[in-house]
Amino acid sequence: METLKLDFNKRYTYADYLTWMDDVRRELYDGFINLMTPAPSRKHQELSVNLTRIFGNFLLHKTCKVYHAPSDVRLPIDESGNSDEKIYTVVQPDIYVVCDLSKLDDRGCLGAPDLIIEIVSAKNSKRDVKDKFEIYQERKVREYWVINPNDENVNVFVLDENGKFQFVGMYAGDDKIPVNIFEGDLKIDLTEVFMP
Repeated sequence: METLKLDFNKRYTYADYLTWMDDVRRELYDGFINLMTPAPSRKHQELSVNLTRIFGNFLLHKTCKVYHAPSDVRLPIDESGNSDEKIYTVVQPDIYVVCDLSKLDDRGCLGAPDLIIEIVSAKNSKRDVKDKFEIYQERKVREYWVINPNDENVNVFVLDENGKFQFVGMYAGDDKIPVNIFEGDLKIDLTEVFMP
């Protein structure tokens, strides 16, 4: 399939995004195109599968749901901008958890998930550490994890009462990460995530 010729200086909406029928994965940050890297590394995939399995097992028969990329998360600025023509930010987090199931539809998630996990690589670390950090904070994602597969560590941020992410800690080795949105009922054992 031929790649579309899109103007990277133009601001697009989710309605535009839905018309792009090619094999290129893209996200929109405030209407501007951000190309996603080609297929992630094997290690990235293993981490994603391990975490999705752990969350999936914990959430079995519970009200929250876990999803993994590729899955669109549409992040309107406010409730009044929920139409496709008014949504300018669409991301595909590596993993996300949603507890308000009214945010889910056949196209993914409309509104901020409760937890987002991004697995960084050398090619996307600025995007995940800075750009997406700011987007997720602004749209009020309750908890954000940034995983560095090469250093085998996880940085955890939690949204405070003022709407700002606070750094909770860096976890590595045999640490167990308490999942804040579940008030510690789930602790992720990193030895089950970073398996050899």
